[in-house]
Amino acid sequence: MPQHKLSPAARQGAKHDTQVYSIFKTLALSLTCVLLILSGLSSATSTTYAQTRAYVANTCNNRVSVIEVASNAVIATIAVPSPVGVAITPDGTKAYVTNFFNNTVSVIDTATNIVIHAIPVGTNPSRVAITPDGTLAYVVNQTSNTVSVIDTATDTVTATIPVGLGPSDVTTTPDGIRAYVTNITSNSVSVIDTSTNTVIAVIPVCCVPFRIAATPDGTRAYVVTNNAVIIIDITTNTVIGNIPINFPIAISITPDGTRAYVTTLGGPGPHTVAVIDTASNAVIASVIVGSGPIGVATTPDSKRVYVTNQDSNTVSVIDTGTNSVIATIPVESCPTGIAITPAVAPKNKGECKDGGYKNFGPPVGPFKNQGQCIKHVNESP
Repeated sequence: MPQHKLSPAARQGAKHDTQVYSIFKTLALSLTCVLLILSGLSSATSTTYAQTRAYVANTCNNRVSVIEVASNAVIATIAVPSPVGVAITPDGTKAYVTNFFNNTVSVIDTATNIVIHAIPVGTNPSRVAITPDGTLAYVVNQTSNTVSVIDTATDTVTATIPVGLGPSDVTTTPDGIRAYVTNITSNSVSVIDTSTNTVIAVIPVCCVPFRIAATPDGTRAYVVTNNAVIIIDITTNTVIGNIPINFPIAISITPDGTRAYVTTLGGPGPHTVAVIDTASNAVIASVIVGSGPIGVATTPDSKRVYVTNQDSNTVSVIDTGTNSVIATIPVESCPTGIAITPAVAPKNKGECKDGGYKNFGPPVGPFKNQGQCIKHVNESP
């Protein structure tokens, strides 16, 4: 796909992921229009955010930017075809990138930032989620109306699950026993039993359910629609709440579960991120970011939020303590999906030695010295 800036005229005739905002503004929500919808820390020390990286899908020029969170610098770019969604395994060793036009998923070795596999899936894969144990990746295929299940040990598709019409996003519960899929055309959420890879429930959801995220305690799922964020009780699979927001786009719930950050194109102002208090389910702040905010992800310590701005070709970094932008990182053309590597703990005493203790950040670190690191290993189950 050629590199380009999006003019107002192009936004009105949006036909790909990077033009999602114009579709919501005009409410031209046919399947043709929405096929591609789915498609920072200047004050942090290298010790605090050691090994933490953000992977950004730049849809327009077929690259993934790798941001080192400690320095907020782009340290690598990786060529992949038409990237849209990104997910990273819980051990941080592999990143899975959906390639919308190529009908594949690229697997990146995060140690080398080299693509090691290209996995054929269904038509127009948009988003991907990985189970908490890291064994399975669930990929939504928007035109096939299916979900491909990838065995991450072999990087092969082991199951294909029919879901609703126009599946756009997927999340897994913290216990790994369910996957929730939003279906934008059939206005529903499909619930998948991950032990049998079958749909066990379908939840009606109004008004083009687009993105979804589950709370860390596994009690709720937050669904982004074209005019609100809808709350689902995971225990009963019923809708229990509705938070009005103008043209919400994507959502990230902080690992501590206290906040949800929602990129918006409507308000309370243009190009903002709405901050939801998950205890009260009220919007408590609005943060102005770059032009055309699309993707959003949170660091493992819940202290920073990274937002992709697809019009300004930047990533905004929000300090969650002050809800203010503390850095703006230039990336490549049309950044959309984003994922941040999870917290990684030392697995043995050897990883603590020879300065290795400096490589571990929140929530287990930072460690002040080798002894603290070894103590953590000894006390871990």
